[in-house]
Amino acid sequence: MQCATYMAVRDSSACQRTAEMELVQRIGVPASKIIYANPCKQIAQIKYAAKHGVQLLSFDNEMELAKVAKSHPSAKMVLCIATNDSHSLSLDFGASLKSCRHLLQNAKKSHVDVVGVSFHVGSGCPDPQAYAQSIADARLVFEMGAELGHRMHILDLGGSFPGVDGAKVRFEEIASVINSALDLYFPEGCGVDILGKLGRYYVTSAFTLAVSIIAKKEVLLDQPGREEETGSAPKTMAYHLDEGVYGIFNSVLFDNTCPAPVLQKKPSTEQPLHSSSLWGPVVDGCDCVAEGLWLPQLHVGDWLVFENMGAYTVGMGSFLGGTQTCRITYAMSRVAWEALQEQLLPPEQDEDAEGVCKPLSCGWEITDTLCVGPVFTPASIM
Repeated sequence: MQCATYMAVRDSSACQRTAEMELVQRIGVPASKIIYANPCKQIAQIKYAAKHGVQLLSFDNEMELAKVAKSHPSAKMVLCIATNDSHSLSLDFGASLKSCRHLLQNAKKSHVDVVGVSFHVGSGCPDPQAYAQSIADARLVFEMGAELGHRMHILDLGGSFPGVDGAKVRFEEIASVINSALDLYFPEGCGVDILGKLGRYYVTSAFTLAVSIIAKKEVLLDQPGREEETGSAPKTMAYHLDEGVYGIFNSVLFDNTCPAPVLQKKPSTEQPLHSSSLWGPVVDGCDCVAEGLWLPQLHVGDWLVFENMGAYTVGMGSFLGGTQTCRITYAMSRVAWEALQEQLLPPEQDEDAEGVCKPLSCGWEITDTLCVGPVFTPASIM
């Protein structure tokens, strides 16, 4: 079940709403691999899950258990427990260990099967030992469930695993801690399926965002005494971009990210740097993408590049303030392209396929139309 460095877990599709369940089933994910994991479920969506064969649902309180027992009595429930981590969603969601036995007893009385335990450690967690503690807690809940007649066989490790270099804690460190804890509390052969939500790990580095500057202005800073010292009032440059926190940069609000731009044109060492901030297109004091930056003089029409923009960006964006969905261009190296063709096309079709769809020849090569759908492209997206 475990390997030396990376977690050997089975991926699952954790859905929060009807649209997500519909989407993953449309692309071929079987209902048995879907967990309806919204902590505050709508009754209509519970009924939708029942109608479309989604059997796994999570809960962390009596009200959610009662709703599911009434609207989806054949459901198999996963008890979500709180984690001992200030960065976790469990500050608001997740059952405490003290309440787990009571919830398991109520499930038994309601003739609802509880088949597993889940938890979610926050993406900003600086201590991988939070995973070890949560796995140990899950073992206790498994024992409670066994005493009450629940046959548990699922442990869901949650998600938010880092997918970029330079993260506070490397994925390899987290995996090592998790594997050690699994060896101790859920050893291989114990009959428990280990699930993980690996979305962030897979997609964070897959997208690179390019946005343009649509407006700029100088903003005087109110700092008494500075004008006498320097001979001029201190100021900062405010640049407005065609995307903001109500669109692709919503991770600033919901994920506490600090986007750092890469300039399209490398400035010369002689260019002075100015105090700068980046703002979205919405005339709103909350639409601030980044502050405290030191950038050379930029101009309307210049482009800024943001790397590692794959998680909680495109899929979460809204249309507030007139923001439109961005255009996605798929890019890959020639080496990756040729490897992809070898995997997906029969040998006799190679020559024909090459004539139909040829990538360009430099660096990261951009193709407007690929011979295969984007689901198959292990490429950067710009």
